[in-house]
Amino acid sequence: MRYARLGTSGLKVSRIGLGMMSYGDPGLVAWCLPQEAAEPIVRRAVDAGVTFFDTADMYSGGASEQITGRLLGKFFAQRSDYVLATKLYYPMGSGPNDRGLSRKHIMDAVDASLRRLGTDYIDLYQVHRWDPETPIEETMAALDDVVRAGKVRYLGASLMHTWQFAKAQYTARAGGWSGFVSMQTRYNLAYREEEREMIPCCLDQGVGLLPYSPLARGLLAGTRERDGVRHTPRAMAEQAAGSRQDDNDFDVVDALRSVAAGHGLPPARVALAWLLGKSSVSAPIVGATKPGHLDDAVAAVDLTLRDEDVATLEAPYRPRAPYGYS
Repeated sequence: MRYARLGTSGLKVSRIGLGMMSYGDPGLVAWCLPQEAAEPIVRRAVDAGVTFFDTADMYSGGASEQITGRLLGKFFAQRSDYVLATKLYYPMGSGPNDRGLSRKHIMDAVDASLRRLGTDYIDLYQVHRWDPETPIEETMAALDDVVRAGKVRYLGASLMHTWQFAKAQYTARAGGWSGFVSMQTRYNLAYREEEREMIPCCLDQGVGLLPYSPLARGLLAGTRERDGVRHTPRAMAEQAAGSRQDDNDFDVVDALRSVAAGHGLPPARVALAWLLGKSSVSAPIVGATKPGHLDDAVAAVDLTLRDEDVATLEAPYRPRAPYGYS
């Protein structure tokens, strides 16, 4: 495993982050693995040198945080040996204050996450989305307070418009408060809209990029076909919910399969190597429900693609409407 600094912060993360959304309560999310099924996969990640783990309070209604805390406490000798990230924003109750980025919710949410995770502090506390109902000054001041209280080490953001991210960073700087050191956003071969504004902004400001859905929810690993065939429970669930894929996605998949076949490698490994080759990327957040998923991710760290491979992979992409900001 290799390690990288998260942007220009002092925090170092493994080049692969393990996304813990796949582990939780199957009764709430059909494709989630319970703790006993997740344990050997997380163990394999730890043995491979993965030290960065990402979850969120709302994943499986808090069950993901609980599983994450138990397994990491079991596999690491001391708390300082790994980097733990979680998020807040989405509803965690039925009350009007059980959501968003208000001071009240931030203070309540961080304590609730700490309890579920079974830890004294969170390394990277991320806002899951932008809150249009709360003044950004209130949000950034409250986030700074949880850092100063020692409950959080660093702050990060997740999918939002670039102007919103820039406004938050400016507000933090103007107030003398902690700003965001990372941006976790959707970025993969089949969705590259963040290359227009967000990624250049992060590069300019020294913010580390943590791409989520690096395999486009399995599309780039072969879970879906152009003719409508779905190979996994998650792919079938997303089809039922209405997916946003189009024919151009499968043009990208065809190019990926061609390059992967030329190297005699799985497409998922090549897709991750493409991401890891981008100077903006600190660590893709990879979901794994089988040991092989993790093996491909770890192997991608040492795979360097040729310039002609990169050109072939990128050529079919066509611009698409951004989505998911709320």
